[in-house]
Amino acid sequence: MEDGGKKVFPLVKDQMETIYRSLPPEEIPWIRETPPDALLDLVRTERIKPCKTIELGCGTGNTLLDLARAGFDATGVDISPAAIEMARKSASEKKVKCEFLVADVLGDMAEIRGTFDFAYDWELLHHIFPPDREKYGKNVYRLLNPEGWYLSVCFSEESPQFGGKGKVRKTPLGTVLYFSSERELATLFEPLFAIEELKTIDIMGKYAPHKAIYVLMRKAR
Repeated sequence: MEDGGKKVFPLVKDQMETIYRSLPPEEIPWIRETPPDALLDLVRTERIKPCKTIELGCGTGNTLLDLARAGFDATGVDISPAAIEMARKSASEKKVKCEFLVADVLGDMAEIRGTFDFAYDWELLHHIFPPDREKYGKNVYRLLNPEGWYLSVCFSEESPQFGGKGKVRKTPLGTVLYFSSERELATLFEPLFAIEELKTIDIMGKYAPHKAIYVLMRKAR
């Protein structure tokens, strides 16, 4: 993987730990006070009903806390101990029952007990580069019950963010992201999941709108 002639080796854990420990939450672009509309719509329409749910790359847990309040049996995992510490504190202060675990989604994920009816990652996948994505997909597959739902949303290569072109782009925070196409994600997920919806959507980010690829799918038998 190269960017501007230089090899890119995203050190996601170190980067995320530095960001969560050095910046106040209001300056971290992916921390939102309310769940994203595309996820809320699945709940509002009852396409996804309260069930045993896991968020992969949950960060400080804001979205998961809202799902727990709506009746979901909610678990969140993140690679950053600092993020999980913040999530647990928030759940305790708000008196919301959630389980938060430090885990590497590219590892064996032995920290996670049981399986789930609904898994989702909201703008996590663009931190995972193509050589590691098959491993990640298999991990999600293992976590799901038969015919369990899975939602993945990540930056589209059509998005104008961070230079507006190229598959690999560096953000002002120093993270390095991979911008995907719909075709790439179909190729990635189709061996494991039955894709129900695959589309490019507009998302109102914290600071600016951007384009993201939305894939809603079910675990294949």
